[in-house]
Amino acid sequence: MRVVVIGAGVVGLSTTLCIHERFHSVLPSLDVRVYADRFTPLTNTDVAAGLWQPYPSDSSNQQEAQWNQQTFDYLLSHIHSPNAANMGLALTSGYNLFREAVPDPSWKDIVLGFRKLTHRELDMFPDYSYGWFNTSLVLEGRRYLLWLTERLTEKGVKFFQRKVESFEEVARGGADVIINCTGVWAGMLQPDPLLQPGRGQIIKVDAPWMKHFIVTHDSDRGIYKSPYIIPGIQEVTLGGIFQLGNWSEVNNIQDHNTIWEGCCRLEPTLKDAKIVAEWTGFRPVRPQIRLEREQLCFGSSNTEVIHNYGHGGYGLTIHWGCALEAAKLFGKVLEERKLLRMPPPHL
Repeated sequence: MRVVVIGAGVVGLSTTLCIHERFHSVLPSLDVRVYADRFTPLTNTDVAAGLWQPYPSDSSNQQEAQWNQQTFDYLLSHIHSPNAANMGLALTSGYNLFREAVPDPSWKDIVLGFRKLTHRELDMFPDYSYGWFNTSLVLEGRRYLLWLTERLTEKGVKFFQRKVESFEEVARGGADVIINCTGVWAGMLQPDPLLQPGRGQIIKVDAPWMKHFIVTHDSDRGIYKSPYIIPGIQEVTLGGIFQLGNWSEVNNIQDHNTIWEGCCRLEPTLKDAKIVAEWTGFRPVRPQIRLEREQLCFGSSNTEVIHNYGHGGYGLTIHWGCALEAAKLFGKVLEERKLLRMPPPHL
């Protein structure tokens, strides 16, 4: 049974790991391969700040809320493990700031110690009149991708750098099941009018005195269009750009100035921070994640495709829950083909 995962961002590699861990012992013939034209450090995951936080007002999709919680619980279970540092995983606390009172988020009981800000805390942020404080997790995309790659390599998963032009090409190359984790580029393999790029630009700075994340929200401008400051394990990420439909991968000086001025107004000490990197990437924006099976017919054979893309700006926040769901769908394929010797564990 050959499985080809297309895409090597956080969704692709975590889905590969989840499927391999759950099925290699009950399916000895399992041969898992990863095809991608971009590997770390050139994926969109590498650009992400890595704060575990769903959208503040996103409570409509209960399935996605469950995937978010599964991801938080999975990561929290690793927080004191010897792997945490290599995963790029750490606890982090901080502020969400608003200009007016807003309802509590649906995820307030998932994070740790969620509470509303006091008047004294709000005095530190004169442009804002309401907010929350909580402890969450930061998962640095680049470190995590390296850790996932090492785990998969140890398990015998093979990686191929190639640009896939069509599902048919992969199917005719011997794939029994294709896992489509191509993110913002999924529309190049199969038209999807619901999928759009949400361009972002970030600045990485050396500012070791920044200990708390600060994420601001502007209901008039929309998500990701106001300043945010997210400390990682070594560097601090500054952002605040979201441009729907913009495919430019070139860093833009006007966007740089917007980020820098907004974050320095929020935290004036950042004016002394050394800029160490600047990146542009694309959030795969879709009204909801596409996570489903599809049978495609090429010639006389049927190939099973499992789609797992459209995670917007919260791929690191939701990735493991989606990987578990993709593994469940893969298990159903095996059951239908009568390939399982026994039920897989943990599904």
